[in-house]
Amino acid sequence: MQLSAPRMRRSVKTVVALLLSGIMLSLGACQSARSLSERLESKYSLKKRKSYISCTRPEGLAGCPLPVNVSEKDYRRMLNWIEAAKGTRYRYGGTVPDGFDCSGFVQYLYSISFQMALPRTSGDLALLGPIVPRNGLQRGDLIFFSSGGETVDHVGVFLGDGRFAHSATKAGVTISSLRQSWYNAHFAFGARVIRVD
Repeated sequence: MQLSAPRMRRSVKTVVALLLSGIMLSLGACQSARSLSERLESKYSLKKRKSYISCTRPEGLAGCPLPVNVSEKDYRRMLNWIEAAKGTRYRYGGTVPDGFDCSGFVQYLYSISFQMALPRTSGDLALLGPIVPRNGLQRGDLIFFSSGGETVDHVGVFLGDGRFAHSATKAGVTISSLRQSWYNAHFAFGARVIRVD
């Protein structure tokens, strides 16, 4: 049985469409096989990352290269402030001690501890300094989470031993563990904005 020219063209178009669909499905499967951390590290590493931040120094406001070297004493002061702030209520858009959202807490904490002027949102914070994978985290690193898998939407401060400080919607300012199921599953990456001397 011989196919007519119009029928042959339809058959060829069908085969080509099926091949293209198969290729697209396999590419999508490769993408979804990558972990959340791998996908978001890759996405945020391609964006224009900031390598300087505004800092207040004895001589005045200056551009400080990231990561900023901080003393052990200043880092301990930050830990003391976190301890004193525990239980401060969560407030959407909050940037002061009567209520913080996650990025407002980080912004305020780094301002009073290290005189650094950090950006306001978790998305902007995620563009600071070099990206750090989970197994390379050091104390003082910012750590980011993604509830939807496309962008970061939560930020905290890594304290070491899998623990981090943040402002959570239910608990307010608290210390949590990266081993807790939600944080473990939604961890995106870290970023180094300070280095403790």
